[in-house]
Amino acid sequence: MRTSLTRALVVASALVGIAAGGLAGAGASVAASQHATKPAVSSPHASILAVNNLGLNTARAKNWQNCLNAWGFNAGTEDGQLGTNSWKAAQRMLNAWGYNAGTVDGVVGTNTITALQKFLNDVGENAGTPDGIAGPQTKAAFWNYNATGC
Repeated sequence: MRTSLTRALVVASALVGIAAGGLAGAGASVAASQHATKPAVSSPHASILAVNNLGLNTARAKNWQNCLNAWGFNAGTEDGQLGTNSWKAAQRMLNAWGYNAGTVDGVVGTNTITALQKFLNDVGENAGTPDGIAGPQTKAAFWNYNATGC
C-alpha cells in the first residue's frame, strides 16, 4: 500500500512539475525509488505522434486531405486529422512531384518538413528557408495554403 501511494505521489509531483514548465517541481524529496524507475514504454522505438496537423484546424486539415485525394495520393477519410495515412499520402505526393520527402512512412520528420517547405515556397506561400523545422513561418504558410480546397 505504501509503495503504491509513494508512486502515486511521485507521478502527481512530476506531472505538476512538467505542467509548471519543467521538472523543477519534482524535487529530490519526492524522487522515485530505484526500483520504481521503469521505462514508460517497453519498445526500443519511440512512438510517433498519432495526429500532427502542423497548426491546421480541422477544416483546413480536411482541405489538405481533399487535395491529396483529388491529386490521387489516397489520404483516406477526410476527417481533419492528419494522421499516418494523410502524411503517407503527402510524402507520396511530395516525392512524385520532385520534392524528396524521403521514406513514405507517415512520420512528419525533417525530410517531410523540408519537402513541404519547398512545395509551399513553390506555390507562392512563404515557408522560409527549407530547413526541416516546422516553425511559425512554415505553419503560417501551411495554414494559408489550406484556406480553401485545391
